[in-house]
This record gives sequence, C-alpha cells and structure tokens, in this order.
Amino acid sequence: MNTNLEKIDTTAQAPVTEPERQYYFMARAREHVKALEERLGRKPLCCVTTFGCQMNARDSEKLAGILKAAGYEMTQEENADFVIFNTCTVRDNANQRVYGRLGVLNGYKKKNPGMKIALCGCMMQEPSVIEKLKKSYGFVDLIFGTHNIYKFAELLTASFEREGMIIDIWKDTDRIVEDLPVERKYPFKSGINIMFGCNNFCSYCIVPYVRGRERSRNPEDIIREIEGLVSDGVTEVMLLGQNVNSYGKNLENPVTFAQLLTQVEKIEGLQRIRFMTSHPKDLSPELIQVMKESKKICRHLHLPLQSGSTRILKAMNRRYTKEQYLELALRIKREIPDISITTDIIVGFPGETFEDVEETIDVIRKVKFDNAFTFIYSKRTGTPAASMENQVPESQVKEAFDRVLKAVQDTAKEQAGRFQGQIMEVLVEERNENDPRLLTGRLSNNMLVHFPEDISLIGRLVRVSLDVCHGFYYTGHMVEE
Repeated sequence: MNTNLEKIDTTAQAPVTEPERQYYFMARAREHVKALEERLGRKPLCCVTTFGCQMNARDSEKLAGILKAAGYEMTQEENADFVIFNTCTVRDNANQRVYGRLGVLNGYKKKNPGMKIALCGCMMQEPSVIEKLKKSYGFVDLIFGTHNIYKFAELLTASFEREGMIIDIWKDTDRIVEDLPVERKYPFKSGINIMFGCNNFCSYCIVPYVRGRERSRNPEDIIREIEGLVSDGVTEVMLLGQNVNSYGKNLENPVTFAQLLTQVEKIEGLQRIRFMTSHPKDLSPELIQVMKESKKICRHLHLPLQSGSTRILKAMNRRYTKEQYLELALRIKREIPDISITTDIIVGFPGETFEDVEETIDVIRKVKFDNAFTFIYSKRTGTPAASMENQVPESQVKEAFDRVLKAVQDTAKEQAGRFQGQIMEVLVEERNENDPRLLTGRLSNNMLVHFPEDISLIGRLVRVSLDVCHGFYYTGHMVEE
C-alpha cells in the first residue's frame, strides 16, 4: 500500500479498496492545504476537540493523524483554520455544551470566512440533531457520524471541492477500516480499538443506536497493530470497546477476550495492558484467572454497577442482580487482592425510591470502590427509559445523589490510603500542570502520583515511594533501583 502521499497520482481515479482510497484523498487534501498555506503565508492550523469517552479520544487521534498528514499544524486554540468537534451524546448536557461552543465558533468564522468547521461522533447519529444543525447552524461545513469516521480524508477533500454543508451519516455498518495515520497524545501509551458498537441495549443508553451493533476486529490485526506501536516506543496499551468482555463473539473463528489478552501479553517490549469497559454480565472466570496470573495487565478494573437495586437493574435491562454483582466484585477482590475496582453509578433512574438508593449505598460499602463516576440520570430521546413513567423529581434526585457521592468518597478515601508508605512502579506521564517542579505518574491501579524529578523521565517506568495519600492521589519521591 502506497502511504507516501507525495507519490500518489491524484489525477488518477480514486481506488475502490480501503484504506488505499483514503490515502488517495489525503494526497488530494494535501494539495488543497498547500494552496491554503500559500494564500495565508503560513501553515494552516487545525484543532480537534474531544467530548466523551476513551473511544472518542482514540477516534480524535485518528482525525488528528489525517489532518496532520494533509498538512495542517495542530493547535489547541479553537479559532484555527479547521476545527472539528468529536461529540458525545450519552447525556443531554453534552449536546448543550456542543451547541454553546458552536456559537463561539460562529463568531470566529465571521472574522475568518475561510475557516472550516466539522462535527462528528455520537451526537451526529441523532436525526433530531442533524435537523437542528441544518436549520440553525448553517455555517458548519462538514457533518459525519461514528460509522464512517475512516472516510474523513475523503470528506475533508469534499469540503474543499464542494460548496455548502456536507452531511454524510450512515445508519449502520459492519465495516472496520484501520491502518490510517494516528497522532497520539502520548508517544509511550496508546488506545487500541478491539471492537466497535454494543448489543446490550440498556434502557437508558443511546450508545447502541449511535455506535451500532458489536463488531470485533480480528486478533491478528490487533496484535500486528500493537507490535507496530511497541516498535514505535509504546510501553502501555489500552484495549477499547463498549463491552470488551463480549469481544470475539461475532468473528468467523470466535475468540474470547481472555484469549486475546493472553496473546497480547506475549508481545515483547509491551509492559502494561489496560482495558475498558467491562460489562458485569459477561465477565468470565477465565478472564479473572488471566488477570490474576498476568505480569502485564494493570491492577485496575472498571466494572459499571449503575444501580445496587435489583428492581432498578431489571428496569435498566442490565441483566444481572445486586447479588450477582456483589458475588462477582468480591470474588475478583479475593482472587486479586491488590486490584482497584472503579465503577459508574446512575442516580435518579425512573421509579427509583429511597430504598433503591439505600441498596446502591449498600453495594458501595460492601465492594469498597476505589472511585466511582456518579451521574444524575439524563433522559435521552429514543431510549426506552425516556418514556417511562415515574420520572424522579429533581429535588429527590439531588438529595439521593449527595448521599451516594458521600458513600463513594468515604470508601474511596479508605481504599486509597492502603498503599501509603509502599514503593510502587509508576509510569511517568507528564510534568505536573499545577507545579512544574513535579512529575505526574500513574500506578498500575490507575491512581496518580506527583513527585519531584526531571522531565527526562517522562515515558519511563520508575519506582516511587508513596509518602502521603491525599484522597485521590499521592505525593512521594522516586526510589533508585
């Protein structure tokens, strides 16, 4: 495959096969960007802004890689020549944030009419959003969704060659196209898509409607990509999927997630493996055993609870009970005593009572989560929960949320403190943003540690004494080998 854009004949017909077709359009886009550079007298700037989850963050790295290949220079300033919002739609306030930021971009575009604005991601898969954008945000140049993100180079080229708003939304697809340029945020760690979509249809969740059904990548392709990353200096990978525990079920030759992890573990030079997200109903004894025996899988598991009430879990279509979740979480902690378990909790789901909230708090106290992302239920149009009766009054939700949050904070503080005084391995990630004298690193269990050292250590694994626990992070000092 010809990935040298300078050698691609852009006067020829575009290839039909992928990803060759996208490299052809990258070369075409590069010509347009070069002409723009000559007009501006400087290199055109682009800004990729990410809303939402780790999957979106990984998608944004792909968008940035294509923009850079086309000749743009990256910036974090949103008054750039090309701005793209990679959107999330899990909660309604995420949508409102995007609309608010678009108003700001419109002001920038009035001062710079040549500016291009693009929108992609989960929010774009909602038909009502597209109608609103067409009606009220006509200054947006390009709109595409989650299923055709690999076509970005082709759509970018079209935005140079056609007038007006370009909308390219696919309802669904079974296509997986990788092997495109990626601009990683960190040179030493990277996310890896192992699957796309979701088949669970939790009653509150819009993800299956906007990301489509589950599609797993072939293990050979995943291994080859990770091997390439390791040869490029990556020491830690995060395997990404909406539900990694159901990985491989739709492959021609089915492979379990535990079997994939065993293969990834064998990659020479790779030092840390993370993954998310795990659905409790699919977490197998085989996976627990693989994690227990692994020398590379990090001691952190994100295991969304959502509610501790079996009645509410049934209404959520989570397909496990309170007792099943407790049995699983406590078994994991028995088998892997040093593991950190984090979770997601929704407060205020339709029909939730005071007693249901008490059930959730009971699970928090029994499992002793290391941290939890606690959300107030957000009604998403198109999901079964949105039309349920017994929507919980705001005042009742606020009181319940505060109680759940306090329970989480109490157990998390207790859990964090158990490592104080120990010496543990830390992957140094960056200079501390609040104190430039400090470095910030991440433990295997995902906790952050701040300690004084030279920036030359960024990207390395070092041993650090955890001197003082500050609730959700440590301060300490490096210990020589």
